[in-house]
Amino acid sequence: MGKVNKTDREWQRELSPEEYRITRKKGTEPAFTGQYWNSKQKGIYVCRCCGAKLFSSETKYDSGSGWPSFYRPIDNLAIEERDDSSHGMVRTEIVCHDCDAHLGHVFEDGPEPTGLRYCVNSASLQLKTEEKNDEETYP
Repeated sequence: MGKVNKTDREWQRELSPEEYRITRKKGTEPAFTGQYWNSKQKGIYVCRCCGAKLFSSETKYDSGSGWPSFYRPIDNLAIEERDDSSHGMVRTEIVCHDCDAHLGHVFEDGPEPTGLRYCVNSASLQLKTEEKNDEETYP
């Protein structure tokens, strides 16, 4: 699949104002407020903007940070890393490879086996579960 290229206007029509602010304008949601920060449901977390598979619930853990945290992406090619020196800090931003949606940041304070913490905004994700009662399912 190639890069998803849409105009700001197209993204604004497809996303809620909060999803747009976070994914397209590099915003963040307050800690402990996002839909998935404390979710224990099994499934695949996909990009809210383009549906690309990003993380598995198998690699999700409670980091205590208040955001969904994972120690590994579903595929190393699914996520791109970029330098971020905004807000007076030097961090590593993570974006969706397919559509450049801002996901969050990656830090080197995660658990083994990777030692990484992919700290992701819930608004950047959509959980696809195997449960029949859930409206979001994957095959």
